Amino acid sequence: MLRLFKMQGTTLREELKPDENVKLALANALWIDAREPSDDEREELNTFLRAELPESEDVEEIEFSARYFQDSAGVHVHSLFLAPGESGRYSTVTVAFILQDKRLITLREDDIADFRLLRMRARAGQVQIASPTELLVTMFEQKVENLADALEDIHRKLEDVSHLVLEDADAELEEAIDQLAKLEDSNGKIRLCLMDTQRSVSFIQKHLKDSADLQETAREIKRDVDTLMSHTAFLFDKINFLMDSTQGFINIEQNQIIKIFSIAAMVFLPPTVVASAYGMNFSFIPHSDWKYGFEIAVVFMILSAVLPYWYFKRKGWL
Repeated sequence: MLRLFKMQGTTLREELKPDENVKLALANALWIDAREPSDDEREELNTFLRAELPESEDVEEIEFSARYFQDSAGVHVHSLFLAPGESGRYSTVTVAFILQDKRLITLREDDIADFRLLRMRARAGQVQIASPTELLVTMFEQKVENLADALEDIHRKLEDVSHLVLEDADAELEEAIDQLAKLEDSNGKIRLCLMDTQRSVSFIQKHLKDSADLQETAREIKRDVDTLMSHTAFLFDKINFLMDSTQGFINIEQNQIIKIFSIAAMVFLPPTVVASAYGMNFSFIPHSDWKYGFEIAVVFMILSAVLPYWYFKRKGWL
């Protein structure tokens, strides 16, 4: 799907009914957003750009030279964005940016909240820009803001898990471990996006030499990223603490169960020995002809169970 945006004064607006002349519509667009483009749409863009759009395999390359470079088509930046995943986890999607003098082209394979929000802001007339370069910087500024919101969401969920683990006596600790694993994975994805943003903004800064305002905005973005990186480290520490605490409580519960079985074995072992002694099948057993032998054996078994328990309890071993 191709979405085209153009300028109305200094306001970015989406072209809801693009011109039937595709080449003219593309030429007038300040921002061309290609989400999962079809083969025909790719061919149209390739013809218009006079260059080949990067394939999915090329976009996913992690080498610096493959993610940030400049050629005849323009300045290329491939950056990771956060996207909703399955089972409450985040996933990452790589977006390919192609910056030209008159337009910005974005190529992506999935729906991303950052782009959806920017499109809604454009429809409301809230995106004020003067050039494709400023639009690119604005996208990364909004990306960092959304990553900050995602970190706040993780922090709130961690507070709930912390209460579950440390204060709720009836908590299902296995469920807490599952939640912590998801939060750790999401925090790692956010940190990965922040690290990638640092590299992207540093590369973009090389092409902002003529704009002091955009240079300052880029520096602010990098300062925000540094702050958020520290926050992700704090969240990792808290997640690890809660994970260790949860495993410790589970071990304590298991030890209590093992202790109960140990006490039961200690209580029933002496009576079992007595009962085994009087249950042997020999022709002659001492005291087998006692009138009250059975009652005495029962009392003996009870005492052999109670006395060790009382002794261990008095010593504080139980």
